[in-house]
Amino acid sequence: MGAEIPAYSKYIAEFVGTYLLVFTVGCNVSKGSPVWAGVSIACVLMVSIYALGGISGANFNPAVSLTLACSSYLPWMEAGIYVAVQLVAGICAGFSYFALYGDSFNLAPAGDYGFMQAGMAELLYTFMLCFVVLNVACSTKSGNCPNQFYGLAIGFVIVAGAYTAGNISGCALNPAVAFGIDVSSAHKGFGWSFVYLIFEAIGAALASGLHRVVRPQEYGLNVGSIASSLTSEFLGTFFLVLTVGLNVTHKSPAGAFSIAASLMCMIYALGNVSGAHFNPAVTIAIFLSGRGKAGGLAKAGMYMGVQILGGIMAGFCYAGLTGMAFPLGPGGKFGWGQVAFAEFMFTFVLCFVVLSVATTKTPSKDMFGLAIGSCVTVGGCAIGAVSGGSLNPAVSFGIDAADLVKGGLFSNCIVYSACEISGAAVAALVFYATHPSEYRKDLYTA
Repeated sequence: MGAEIPAYSKYIAEFVGTYLLVFTVGCNVSKGSPVWAGVSIACVLMVSIYALGGISGANFNPAVSLTLACSSYLPWMEAGIYVAVQLVAGICAGFSYFALYGDSFNLAPAGDYGFMQAGMAELLYTFMLCFVVLNVACSTKSGNCPNQFYGLAIGFVIVAGAYTAGNISGCALNPAVAFGIDVSSAHKGFGWSFVYLIFEAIGAALASGLHRVVRPQEYGLNVGSIASSLTSEFLGTFFLVLTVGLNVTHKSPAGAFSIAASLMCMIYALGNVSGAHFNPAVTIAIFLSGRGKAGGLAKAGMYMGVQILGGIMAGFCYAGLTGMAFPLGPGGKFGWGQVAFAEFMFTFVLCFVVLSVATTKTPSKDMFGLAIGSCVTVGGCAIGAVSGGSLNPAVSFGIDAADLVKGGLFSNCIVYSACEISGAAVAALVFYATHPSEYRKDLYTA
């Protein structure tokens, strides 16, 4: 048994990790690349988690400490000390980047957005961050921990949020970040940090509550497995489509990467709960191949229904937050035949990779989420100009539903879905042909 870690080591670790995070935020916003700033911030969080997670748990965020305390993973007294240390570290980092650049930037909603829109953006992506933390770093009783992907999953929530919430609230997702920015720019105005704090705290509390639903065994609760699975599918699909919508409406410079990050993080969070399909085409591919957690027709139908609902609700959400929507259809000079082929091909890629890395008898242990999520980077960059790179009927329905609210038509999603489902069916067939040993009767267990 190793020696107990002294309390002062934990507090120093929390100070160092939070300081590095807030200082990196400040440097990127002050003079960083508009394309890579979100990735830079995500990476400093990721590497700090891997470096210091074994010392303090690598919270680096009062909202994370709150969600851990609400979930009984961190004693309330220790959580309070962590929060104090994190806030001090954030303020010190704020003055540090102010000293480096000779200037600071104010904390406030972006553009014409108000406090409610900024607050909701902070709530949603703080929820996502805290929810991923609980699932990938704490869920030992339900078999998702220990693992080696925890730092990647947590850090890259920032990639999902930076290019989405960043255009509405600035994407603090962390009271230490908010206070560090607000205090160091107090000469330009002060007070938004308290507004952000309230919404971030609500997001943290909601994450703790829904963690109980998707992983009741962590708390000794009696929640049916189907309820946990369907909740997981709804949440994963909702955040995927929300991230799609916010990236596209704000013309993000890294949209495909941000969307891929949101998918990867939620796959790592919920993969061993529902299988983390988040896509009716994936569910169909898994059903047709006779594999995975949605093997029965009734269960597959419920999965697809919840995914479509999650996509539509996310569409309404981003349309309500931004006041904007966009049509689903061919881009530029491209026609429907080209759209059909593009959606078919890259949905095939996505579904085939899912089957190959996540449903075999020896699936990828730690890289499955990165592999599946990266299919969205592949497809989004490759055919975004042709079809938008939906690759998912839930995304297609969500986009069309949001556009309908703004006066558009609700019909193109049917065409897209047919192409995507065709790609899924062919993926199941090719998987069968390339993995015959998976179907040998002496080896295969349904």
